Amino acid sequence: MTDKSANVRQFTVQADDNDIRLDRWFKRHLPDIGFATISRWARTGQIRVDGKRADPADHVMAGQILRVPPGGLVAKGPRAARTRAPLTAEQRELADSMLLHTTPSALVLNKPPGLATQGGSGTFQHVDGLLDAFAAEGAPRPKLVHRLDKDTSGVLLVARSANAAAWFSKRFSGRNARKVYWALVAGVPQDEGTIDLPLAKQPGTGGEKMMVDHSELGQPSRTLYRVIDRAGNSACWVELQPFTGRTHQLRVHMAAIGHPIIGDGKYGGPDAFLSGSISRKMHLHARRLVIDLPEGGALDVTAPLPEHFAASLAQLGFVESEGYSPLAPPPEPTKAELKTAAKAHAKQYRKERRGERRKRADGGDATTRKPTGQRAGKPAGKSGAKSAGKPAARKPGARPAAKPGPRKPKGTA
Repeated sequence: MTDKSANVRQFTVQADDNDIRLDRWFKRHLPDIGFATISRWARTGQIRVDGKRADPADHVMAGQILRVPPGGLVAKGPRAARTRAPLTAEQRELADSMLLHTTPSALVLNKPPGLATQGGSGTFQHVDGLLDAFAAEGAPRPKLVHRLDKDTSGVLLVARSANAAAWFSKRFSGRNARKVYWALVAGVPQDEGTIDLPLAKQPGTGGEKMMVDHSELGQPSRTLYRVIDRAGNSACWVELQPFTGRTHQLRVHMAAIGHPIIGDGKYGGPDAFLSGSISRKMHLHARRLVIDLPEGGALDVTAPLPEHFAASLAQLGFVESEGYSPLAPPPEPTKAELKTAAKAHAKQYRKERRGERRKRADGGDATTRKPTGQRAGKPAGKSGAKSAGKPAARKPGARPAAKPGPRKPKGTA
């Protein structure tokens, strides 16, 4: 008989995985093992944490020893692990040129325009593919926690560990992170204002284009803008502070009020381009990011302008040093935003409980499982609650039961 125990794998839970669910640990480190296999192993006691049986919903702690049985891997197919090709010298040079600032938990990059944040169809050069340049030997690979459009430049935060990524993601989704963008726009809007227009994906574009949508599909979206300087009536330099993080939010909002971002032909059409020597590239730059750090304190970083943006400022007579302003206080959330946040919270809660529901569907604990066919709150038996108080079915040929009523004395007609 073959000794299968020789193939049992043991892993030590690292600090980056402290206090995460067991199924989440598998998703990070053994992604080719499906949830059904993990659940079966847990039910049969083949997964052990410090020698004790474990459930997919249990949380693991740093330093614990995780025992994983052999097998369960997918050798081929889309779920198979993929190895990345080593970076070239040019790619490493590009990655190093983007690095602005480092902390124990984060890397801050200055993304150039024209470089995608993540890969996609026909996109082979992107920030995510360059992150191996920042992974020291034996250290976890840095992780993206937010993104910028391909043609948008500026501050891009990258987490140095999984725990840091979870921390920063919560700050971005909870709107604790403050972002300031600079843009050149066509025409001149009012000196300052708030754009409060719901956004949704435009049908027929495959989700690649957004639009203002006042129906129930539109997600609440809010942007604060302020005019920094103006070049006559043809263009102006604006500061933008998004209080929500919808796809293409700043681009759609500025186009919706009649002042598209210079170079953004996708939403502004011909009106998004100025005559003369002004670059036709998009003039949208993530200038500043302020966010709390997991190790304490706050990160406040500013990204220098790309060459085409700086050149356009100079040609229009703007002075870069006049662009700084203090952060505006965040506005109170609207009813629609509170409703959306409540839905997102409920969705996340259901997602976290999914493992528990799957466990109950697989059988659950024998001490709490009810007999098959018996519903909660109903008595055992065939009739159940619905049959309570109803007369039993009459056999064929049987005389009907006498109706209740006063009995007649004997001897009366």
